[in-house]
Amino acid sequence: MGSSFFVLVLQNHLYNGHTAIGCQALQVLQDTLFYLFRLLDSSEHPFELVHDFIFDRTRAIRQDISMQNITSVQAIHMYEEMVKFHIVSQYKLPKCSDDPNISSSHLNMEQLSKCLLSLYDLYDASRKSNSINDNEAEFYSYYVLLHLDSESQKMGESLSLWLRRLTTPVVKSKEMCFARRMLRFFRMGNYKCFFSTIAAEASYLHYCLMEPLIHEVRLHAVTCINYAGYKLHPYPLEHLSKLLMMVESDMESLCNSCGFEISSDEAGNKLLPLKQTGSCRTKTGFQKYTFMGSERIQSLNDSFRMLQASYHKDS
Repeated sequence: MGSSFFVLVLQNHLYNGHTAIGCQALQVLQDTLFYLFRLLDSSEHPFELVHDFIFDRTRAIRQDISMQNITSVQAIHMYEEMVKFHIVSQYKLPKCSDDPNISSSHLNMEQLSKCLLSLYDLYDASRKSNSINDNEAEFYSYYVLLHLDSESQKMGESLSLWLRRLTTPVVKSKEMCFARRMLRFFRMGNYKCFFSTIAAEASYLHYCLMEPLIHEVRLHAVTCINYAGYKLHPYPLEHLSKLLMMVESDMESLCNSCGFEISSDEAGNKLLPLKQTGSCRTKTGFQKYTFMGSERIQSLNDSFRMLQASYHKDS
């Protein structure tokens, strides 16, 4: 880490170490948190370095809030912002390395899970005092999306049991209905609805959580089409690429990485011959291929960044 990066530590005069100062007043903690988040726009250092710097300090801030047993609305908003930080980081960190299983990403997911659970405890405490938080449905929906992949139950409790404890307004909210539909599409292998719903309805943060699974769903779709189709009727690659929301050249590359050959008809249209013996278990190209429904997501990303920058500046 370059020496200029340590200047950021010295500039952070509001919070120069949990052990040195001890518990801080909540307003000081919030000022520090939003100061740290403004560093996310830094172009001077790689994202993973900025992330690691903020990661350590947000964890200390959460420890301070917990030690002081603060359950105010202000604390809830701080936790919500920290959850957003970890979600965006989970999306960006794998793109900083060729290895999608980098330790920073694993640790970030661990802290995201802990941060969400602590936030839900604050929601419960707030509800007992007859206070309702407008963002509850949004942040509860993230828990559902973290359970999309059945191989990575990241937060322990059974999802079905957890859903029973939610209030009716949260369960029926737009955000939770979206998350539950995505869960159903993913587990049923309904790749057409999975991709079209992401393109049409996903928020930027929803997309950040689901993007790592897009490659997996595409592999599953190609496998199903290959084995379920009729051997004498090759599948048009153009149609398949639209179905999976990929550029046709990327679609061909994905098929090749699975060991599938591509042929052409007399008009030059590329086809996927079916009943091939290739394997779609490969992880080659993880998060490599463009998602053609990402134009709206990118627009949402731009809006998200502007809103976050304005919020952290004004708070």
